[in-house]
Amino acid sequence: MTDVDHYIQAATRDNTRLSYRAAVEHFESQWGGFLPATADSVARYLAAYAKTLSANTLRQRLAGLAAWHLDQGFPDPTKAPHVKKVLKGIAELHPVVQKQAKPIQLDQLTQLVNSFDRFIENGTPKEALQSTRDKALLLIGFWRAFRGDELARLCVEHIQADSGKGMEIFVPRSKGDHSRLGRRYKAPALQQLCPVEAYLDWMSAAQIKSGPVFRSINRWGQISDDALHPASIIGIIKQCCTRADIDEANLFSSHSLRRGFATWANAQGWDTKSLMGYVGWKDVQSAMRYIDTPDPFSQFRMQNLVDQRSIQMERDNQKPIRSLLEVLLVLEPYSKLSERTERARKLIERRCLSPWAMKKVDSKGTNYEITVEHTDSNSLDETLDELLHQMHQIASENQSMLEASIRDPRTNQHWD
Repeated sequence: MTDVDHYIQAATRDNTRLSYRAAVEHFESQWGGFLPATADSVARYLAAYAKTLSANTLRQRLAGLAAWHLDQGFPDPTKAPHVKKVLKGIAELHPVVQKQAKPIQLDQLTQLVNSFDRFIENGTPKEALQSTRDKALLLIGFWRAFRGDELARLCVEHIQADSGKGMEIFVPRSKGDHSRLGRRYKAPALQQLCPVEAYLDWMSAAQIKSGPVFRSINRWGQISDDALHPASIIGIIKQCCTRADIDEANLFSSHSLRRGFATWANAQGWDTKSLMGYVGWKDVQSAMRYIDTPDPFSQFRMQNLVDQRSIQMERDNQKPIRSLLEVLLVLEPYSKLSERTERARKLIERRCLSPWAMKKVDSKGTNYEITVEHTDSNSLDETLDELLHQMHQIASENQSMLEASIRDPRTNQHWD
């Protein structure tokens, strides 16, 4: 590998690389449809599964069918107006509540830490080592409201921790950092549930001097040289909740730490601006999705901010800007046994790119063009940030890694 190749590889997100073949097989084999399909047959296909499949699943099926037709050079029947109306009607008559990760409350975090301490004191060497790692993982993740990919990307060289004082963490790259400037975070030293002591205990137990902070541990208690994959952190949290006898453990994920902190901070009376600055949200609506609170007035205050922002935009009479952007997608399966990569690609095309007037630039399905309407650079950043998040989520759900980047050819600005 040349130096250029090395740096190009380093610029690509590790957790970024899915399969629409299942959609085509479902349409042909299970329903008995024929390809190339007509708009009428696609509409009848949707109606046949309207009561048994969710609207999102049907959108995924359509994405697969759309991709097949585009790949084969046929007109896309899923874009027909009456197909869209059928799908809209299904969503109206058969609504589905969007699933969200359950927030970890402070008392549950205490319950988890007590469980870790029991295994550290009385468990096998492997259980003690895993519990030491997981204790640091969850406490840092909670008090800094980190995402799973940010936890996986933490490096020893970028952390300074002083017992009883606090710790400073440098994250060179995160989801919203499109300029790649990195960001410094501070975490407090606490009397209880302390992330600093948990981190120092893990460093001492693991004897890690450099490289990734959080790593996998094999059946023999040996620590890997590689960082945990962000997707594996979800499984770790579920397993920890199960061992700690926390109810509905399957509803927790890495986002539970972020939502848990946001819910705790809101209950403590943090103002919205301070909470957004601490967590790193640029959009009030993003914050509202994370905060789980029984206080309707808090939600009312945040909704007021959203409404005021909308009113201000109307007053400014800002004309929408249309930007033609280039999208690069590279999908790879987690393992050779996975067959869902193509399905992920089609889902991404259908759910993420098609709403932005997607055009395929090549037949391989790696290069696309989309047209995004926005009012300013901040709104464009927020839109693309959410778009990339949805693409990565689809890839992860389909056991695939996605390398995705978006470029504005006029300014050469990149988002990934």
